[in-house]
Amino acid sequence: MQILNGKCHCSAVEFEVRTEAGPEGLKRCDCSLCTRKNAIMAKTLLADLTVTKGIDKLSLYQWNTRVARHYFCSICGIYTHHQRRKAPNEYGYNVACIEGIELDSLGDIPMTDGISMSVESSE
Repeated sequence: MQILNGKCHCSAVEFEVRTEAGPEGLKRCDCSLCTRKNAIMAKTLLADLTVTKGIDKLSLYQWNTRVARHYFCSICGIYTHHQRRKAPNEYGYNVACIEGIELDSLGDIPMTDGISMSVESSE
């Protein structure tokens, strides 16, 4: 088991991810939100991601069905992680927030079809 340490840009929010093999399930998403934040995400079970500093500095953003929970630092604005709508027992987290990760070394990151998951509610 290894611990990946992550933080936002201003270090107000810090988190750790427990994993067997480093970031798993790397992907990008083509939904309207993910396209704009342009993050490479990895996945982990809810129990394996812990906010260790700054939980009071996290802001929550929800849209569309309001099932997914997107968290970002209220000070610097960096997206750190989100609870997934399609797999609510998992978090997706921003790989660029993980210390020591060289994004260029990750190779081609597959794109997931988030556009087709968008559901416009009739509220």
